[in-house]
This record gives sequence, C-alpha cells and structure tokens, in this order.
Amino acid sequence: MPESLHIVCPNCQAVNRIPAARLGEGPRCGKCHQFLFTGTPVELDAAGFDKHVSRSDIPLLVDFWAPWCGPCKMMAPQFAQAARQLEPRVRLAKVDTEAEQSLGARFGIRSIPTLALFAHGRELARQPGAMGANDILRWVRQQLPL
Repeated sequence: MPESLHIVCPNCQAVNRIPAARLGEGPRCGKCHQFLFTGTPVELDAAGFDKHVSRSDIPLLVDFWAPWCGPCKMMAPQFAQAARQLEPRVRLAKVDTEAEQSLGARFGIRSIPTLALFAHGRELARQPGAMGANDILRWVRQQLPL
C-alpha cells in the first residue's frame, strides 16, 4: 500500500492526500472540514462519479438504481449496512439512473439494481440484482484483496 492515498471528499469533491496509516482515524477534508468517511453511501452525479473514479486511490462500489425500482428500495438499507463495514477501504456510492441517464448509458446498465466495482479508473466487476449486506460484502471481498 502506498504511503499516502488520494481520497475524494463526499461533500465538496476536493481531493485530499491522507497518510495510509491514518485512513481509519476519521480523517477530515482539508477544504470543507467534513469527515471523509461517514459509513453511508454517497449520492453521485456524473461529475462526482468521474472525480471519484479517476482521482480516488480507494475502490468505488456503485449501486446503479432508480427511485421507481422496488428491488432497489429493498436493497438500499443492505447497501448502507455494507458501507459501514467496507469504509474506509472502499467508498460506496449510489447513482440514480433516472437522474443520471448518461452514466447508465455509458456503462450499459441494462437492469437495476446493478453493482459495479471500480478501481484505478476502470471497472473491475459487475453484479446485477438485489443483494443482502452479507452477499455484498462477500462479493466485494472476492473481487478485492481487503
């Protein structure tokens, strides 16, 4: 693991350099002074998504969902529970495919919910369908050396 990591703030989108050894110590953003990790998924628009994917040194797990989707609503608390367990090693985010149709089209999202895992600017894995928190954790751990 590198000595320091770039972490994008979920609040103001500023890029912060954090010593890797201090990642679990509740680091705050140098710009807005909010916590960089809150144990909850961050809602991303297209610009925020691009910044988190391209500038953050930790993996990004994205839930592509829509407000009208019943399985998406059922999975939301499970995804939030997974966020509490995976942060700060993985950032969890939600992308509303109704509001951000360009992202859904860009990644060829055909069914929702769909989880997509990104690291170092590229997609590593994808899993369609609603999942429980334990299944999400197991799937992420199969994809990443955590």
